Amino acid sequence: MKRVLVWVWSLWSVVGIGLSRSEAGLEELNAKERLLSFLEKDVSPGANSLLVPLTLIQGAASKGAVCLDGTPPGYHLDRGFGSGSNSWLIQLEGGGWCNTIRSCVFRKTTRRGSSRFMEKQINFTGILSNKAEENPDFYNWNRVKLRYCDGASFAGEGQNEANQLYFRGQRIWSAAMEELMAKGMQNAEQALLSGCSAGGLASILHCDEFKDLFTGTTKVKCLSDAGMFLDATNVAGGHTLRDIYGGVVTLQGVQNNLPSTCTSQMPPTSCFFPQNLVANIKTPMFLLNAAYDAWQVQESLIPSSADPNGFWRDCKMDHAHCNSSQMQFLQDFRSQMLNAINDFSKSNQNGLFINSCFAHCQSERQDTWYENDSPRIGNKAIAVSVGDWFFDRMAVKDIDCPYPCDNTCHNLIFNGDVTSTITISESTSLIFTLLNLLSAFLITLTCFECSMGGSQFDL
Repeated sequence: MKRVLVWVWSLWSVVGIGLSRSEAGLEELNAKERLLSFLEKDVSPGANSLLVPLTLIQGAASKGAVCLDGTPPGYHLDRGFGSGSNSWLIQLEGGGWCNTIRSCVFRKTTRRGSSRFMEKQINFTGILSNKAEENPDFYNWNRVKLRYCDGASFAGEGQNEANQLYFRGQRIWSAAMEELMAKGMQNAEQALLSGCSAGGLASILHCDEFKDLFTGTTKVKCLSDAGMFLDATNVAGGHTLRDIYGGVVTLQGVQNNLPSTCTSQMPPTSCFFPQNLVANIKTPMFLLNAAYDAWQVQESLIPSSADPNGFWRDCKMDHAHCNSSQMQFLQDFRSQMLNAINDFSKSNQNGLFINSCFAHCQSERQDTWYENDSPRIGNKAIAVSVGDWFFDRMAVKDIDCPYPCDNTCHNLIFNGDVTSTITISESTSLIFTLLNLLSAFLITLTCFECSMGGSQFDL
């Protein structure tokens, strides 16, 4: 009986520890979701901003073009008018990636993995606005936001039957383009493929594919906003993003959809990094990026796992709290970004707007895209720079001076509600619950009784 009691309480202890770790993992995934939502939040959508309904691609499922959970993908379309009736802007939604079975299973319970949870209508702001005073060059175009529900920047191909996961990003891309072409995009006089964050990476991956959809008379260009993710070293000397990308590429079968010009020379994971792709894109491309990209600072350079003692915590939450050595680390990251785009910048057809801000996704937010106090380089707002480049009004190769010289930035400051759970989750996986401690105590007492009473105790 005593041996049984020991075994039962031992089992409860193991189960308790397992539950604690599982809860910690869930908290970490929830925290990452909150961070993405915070970065995507438009601080000033405006009371009269345009609400555009969701359209599901009904024929997509028959082609296997489905979200992670098997639901159909979707998009939001606002028709152009006047001189923009035959011009099209496609904005690819961002929202991180899922690189493990666990993170993909979690993701399909959110709008980033299932159309079941997508908003039925969303605000069109920034580059998607229909007002000339908010979006001077693209306001009257056909503007589309393609929702992101695959977790691999619209590039995966495969599935995991055991967990009912569908990795069909490439098929979603193809099905969406086919539908939009049928809705009039095939007659486009001008077309711009843009995207933010993981969508910015997708606009790089699919830029030449997008160009090939049209005849030679259509003016086609691409814009990547906050998509210049670097294979950088974190504060502990590791490669957080390389590890994440390795999981995405392997789990979701991305390798076959990466450019052969890269995969013939580098491992597939390296070819998911824009720094190894942008110089070889044939279609004109514009890179819009903050030199101190807020998501990369949070999740790639200073992830909680690389800073277990919290030495970087204050700096990570607010760059104003960085000491001189920490700021030098961030300046080195900026230098790495400028080196990564050096060859790209030499092409006359390409454009740049690299401002020295702690920001992320500046084209979709009205306050950073085009307002009286929006960020500027050389007194020119982002919207004006992108328009000048697209319409060939002038060459745009705008690179800001290093922080802290730019006083027009809308820098992101993080609070405990956004980041604290990520930090906590790293420690809770090692914490015994009260049940665990009680179990351990009871095991000790029982074992002591066994030894004192002369009873047999088999391990």
